[in-house]
Amino acid sequence: MSVTLILGQMLWADTTQPPLPDWGAAVEGDRVVATAPHADLRARFPTATLVEATDCVITPAFVNAHHHTYGVLAHGIPLEEEAPAGFWPFLEEFWWPRVEDRLTHELIAAAADWACLEMVRSGITTFYDCLEAPYAIPGALEVEAEVVRRWGLRGVLSFEATERVSAENGEAGLRENVAFIDTCQARGGLVSGLICFHTTFTCSADFIRRAFTLAAERGAKVHLHLSEGTYETEYCLAHFGVRPVVYYDRLGVLGPHVLVSQCVQVDADEIAILARRGVHVSHQPLSNCEVGGGFAPVPEMLEAGINVALGSDGYVNNFLEVMRAAALMPKARLLDPGVMPADAVWTMATQNGARALGFNNLGTLAPGHPADLLLIAADLPTPLASHNLADQLLLWRNPQHLRGVMCAGRWLLRTGEIVGVDEEEVQARICEAAARLWQK
Repeated sequence: MSVTLILGQMLWADTTQPPLPDWGAAVEGDRVVATAPHADLRARFPTATLVEATDCVITPAFVNAHHHTYGVLAHGIPLEEEAPAGFWPFLEEFWWPRVEDRLTHELIAAAADWACLEMVRSGITTFYDCLEAPYAIPGALEVEAEVVRRWGLRGVLSFEATERVSAENGEAGLRENVAFIDTCQARGGLVSGLICFHTTFTCSADFIRRAFTLAAERGAKVHLHLSEGTYETEYCLAHFGVRPVVYYDRLGVLGPHVLVSQCVQVDADEIAILARRGVHVSHQPLSNCEVGGGFAPVPEMLEAGINVALGSDGYVNNFLEVMRAAALMPKARLLDPGVMPADAVWTMATQNGARALGFNNLGTLAPGHPADLLLIAADLPTPLASHNLADQLLLWRNPQHLRGVMCAGRWLLRTGEIVGVDEEEVQARICEAAARLWQK
């Protein structure tokens, strides 16, 4: 198998460590086999294919720890009346009846195709997706998976099982997850699954326990939405007499196998429980604003030792914009410009996300690790240096500054262009799909 040497202006192999000037990476197959100064790599691999990227910074690729690929279909959707006022009306009057309940296999495939294009353009090579389409099962996850496999991305896919339609539909959602996990475990490859259910106010205690049992039988992780707004806390206090995290803890289901998204309206006691149980959290700063959910206490969660990752939620899918929001919003909320330093946000966007999804050797570039990396143009107006690299890239780079995106040793974007994809065709397909959804 041939070796490719990627020689950068800087290599930022581990976002918790300083970047290394004039270093590069050697890639063989789907793995990194060495990182070292340019001269050392050339001497060790004299016949390797060279990728001269001395005008770029090499970093680990991004991990989007919470996506709804079908969300693009709602971008710009016409509203029959005024916009929903509050989180519950957003779900009950808009999101469920106008979007999720109308999804078909064809719409799911078109949305997944566009989402994959956006992710490659944005430097994401690994993602977790949460699909809720109660009238599109069975088979919805496999439709989505075929698109992801064609793109060559590393996708963790799930169906958001819920009893909001009926108990029978909820059970069908769990079966959708189980069948998909079993298929992926037998097939192998970059696509895998986990068990997902919605949340406390659409799922009974017995249903939640069953979801966790099914996951444990397969060694799979479990995902759920948690405290996205004030509604869930009010619901749990009214129905169970405790806040949501306490409710789950009393069910005995929390642990390192659990990924919870949002966590906007959690208090100090709930943060302490999540930390103690080793639960992973994905943070979606921009979509939290869209639904009026609030500002998640991310600095407090990190301080407590919680592994916090980043997700786009299918809303604004420019991941660098998501990262900027995650960095800047807490500074304003806490009136402290020192919180959420740029390197911490980069870590959330890479190795924290990988760890949340169960990929312990992803998110850093080291021998034996997957070759998931980015080439980011270094042509900023002021000099790049070890002390300012994280801030410079976070604040002033965008998808148009990506020169290369590699997933598992395969270039998905090269010299700024997506490889082997007709972008206009993908865009035309999603536009036509959205128009059909809107017209129903």
